[in-house]
Amino acid sequence: MSDIKSVLDNAKTLMDKAVSHLESELQKVRAGKANPVMLENVQVDYYGSRVPLSNTASINTQDARTLIIQPWEKSMLTPIEKAIQAANLGFNPQNDGVIIRIIVPPLTEERRKDLTKTAKSLGEDAKIASRNIRKDAMEQIKKLQKDGTPEDMAKDAETKVQNLTDGTVSKIDKHVEQKEKEIMTV
Repeated sequence: MSDIKSVLDNAKTLMDKAVSHLESELQKVRAGKANPVMLENVQVDYYGSRVPLSNTASINTQDARTLIIQPWEKSMLTPIEKAIQAANLGFNPQNDGVIIRIIVPPLTEERRKDLTKTAKSLGEDAKIASRNIRKDAMEQIKKLQKDGTPEDMAKDAETKVQNLTDGTVSKIDKHVEQKEKEIMTV
């Protein structure tokens, strides 16, 4: 019994991780609003080593379309500006000698459609991951059944794994749908 419980607990944990990974990936998909997460992957040359932008400056939103980057050292203004341009995010940073301002341009209809495709693709990847977790759990349950676990317990566990998978896929669909709505809102 404890073996089946550990298989179910493990499957739930892994599926929760798949959903939280999807959430973090969807945050990186730009929806036309300024969000500090957009600059999460920008690497800055900091005294000879590459470090994340967040380690060299504070990043905030001024309004729905403006990001403000306040370096902790004034000497970092130019390297940060160059790193943002090199990241090729479609932003044009404006350096005023104290802070760097980024005006997030509005999305075109074509770009919005591309971003919804990206969101759907991320959702599909998460669904594939949850189905693989289901497959592994089902195999473990079948192995436990061969090793002496009663058939009714195994069937019950398989049903629980399937219900867990269905719930996870439903969560994934909701996240993707919500992101699509956010992207398509002008």
